[in-house]
Amino acid sequence: MSLLQLKSIEKRYSRNHVIKDISMTVNEGEFVSIIGPSGSGKSTLFNLIGGMMPPDNGVILLNGQPIINKKGSVSYMPQSSSLLPWRTVLHNVMLGQELSGEIGNKVQATKMLERAGLIHELEALPHELSGGMKQRVAFIRALLSPQPIILLDEPFAALDEFTRLSLQKWLLDIWEQNRKTIVFITHHIEEAIFLSDTIYVLSNKPTTVKEKLTVPFSRPRHEDIILSSELLSLKKRIKQLLE
Repeated sequence: MSLLQLKSIEKRYSRNHVIKDISMTVNEGEFVSIIGPSGSGKSTLFNLIGGMMPPDNGVILLNGQPIINKKGSVSYMPQSSSLLPWRTVLHNVMLGQELSGEIGNKVQATKMLERAGLIHELEALPHELSGGMKQRVAFIRALLSPQPIILLDEPFAALDEFTRLSLQKWLLDIWEQNRKTIVFITHHIEEAIFLSDTIYVLSNKPTTVKEKLTVPFSRPRHEDIILSSELLSLKKRIKQLLE
């Protein structure tokens, strides 16, 4: 069942044509990655979905209802964790619920933090956490927010390779238990393949969808697929599209 639909989206900044005729469909419970060259308008696309700005043309639907210029329709996690420095870990993860007018569920938040290996950090402040811990807290906050879809904008870009892989596996483990719909921006081809059900490959500006690819691996995912011939073949295909 289609949860999010983008139909013929166009966006210009003055004479700069950033996005040209982009159409995408994201199904309920699906993990979709968007990959494209630097500066190809991926973050602009998230701003349009999140209601931060309107497209010049096209339609954006969530559960069949238009959400253009409607803030608060989706949950968003940027590259930086964006945790509030004066709030504890526990109160940071409940923030999304509070902003939506709901009472934060402390028991649920504590259980999620325990699954993330952060049970001893409930009262810690963000400056006391490592980069990987901050990203786990931010992702749990996004999961606990009431919106039906999460936008993740390169959340692992600033992490070293070992921490990145560790968090990818952790994210999949947590996501398998919830199956909340995710749209994920990344520059990392292997990351997109390892995490996703579907990958949209974008062109340079003006940005269009070059190809929609279905990832052939079953779930749950295992780390050994990273060295498989199927992954290497798909990685080669994506590299060719990006070139």
